[in-house]
Amino acid sequence: MSGHSKWANIKNKKEKTDSQRGKIFTKIGREIAIAVKEGGPDPVNNNKLRDVIAKAKANNMPNDNISRSIKKAAGEGASVNYEEIVYEGYGPGNMAIIVEVVTDNRNRTAAEMRHIFDKSGGNLGNSGCVGWMFDKKGVIVIERTALMDEDEVMMQALEAGAADFVAQDDAFEIYTDPMEFSGVREALEAAGYEFISAEVQMIPQNTVNIADVETIEKVERFLEKLDDNDDVQEFFHNGILPEEEEE
Repeated sequence: MSGHSKWANIKNKKEKTDSQRGKIFTKIGREIAIAVKEGGPDPVNNNKLRDVIAKAKANNMPNDNISRSIKKAAGEGASVNYEEIVYEGYGPGNMAIIVEVVTDNRNRTAAEMRHIFDKSGGNLGNSGCVGWMFDKKGVIVIERTALMDEDEVMMQALEAGAADFVAQDDAFEIYTDPMEFSGVREALEAAGYEFISAEVQMIPQNTVNIADVETIEKVERFLEKLDDNDDVQEFFHNGILPEEEEE
């Protein structure tokens, strides 16, 4: 299981430029807007908002930015109508991919997704066409330090309700049922742990090795286009690139 999530973990640990951070903060701001619309601006009474705030903190989003996003979302009301949409299909190398977007214009986003898939040699499919190949799980990644006792961290995670625990050389990966994610995350946060990442992900059941140079380049361009799209929040795929295997 741990190898399947490495692409997401590596992506989170890479040094981010100011422009990349700004883009991430904007995307998280949209998630905050949806969470506030669904459950109100008080994180005490809104589990989804608490989870988004934890994700924001894991991405080093300043508290002032988080507060402003919540206040803005609470004040906007229905002025900006964001909706969450999931796209599924196949990218280069026949890798299955799930793309989660937040948009205020469904038609624009649908056209952009179709264009990205088509130009990259992929195929945008119907809802559910690849979703069955993935398992929805809460994933919490804690940076491993020399002072941490692996058994202690594992016991705290399992006692909090985690389903699985994987120790890497530089991090601990904790997996939960999606319904248990908030409780486990909050218990570990209360225990003083800081997260590299903490969010619900789609973990592939099987992976596809992408080996030839031409396909690798196509995959990298494809993922960059998705990452650069303002409406794309997250994407998950089952492709394994050579550099990921070496990590």
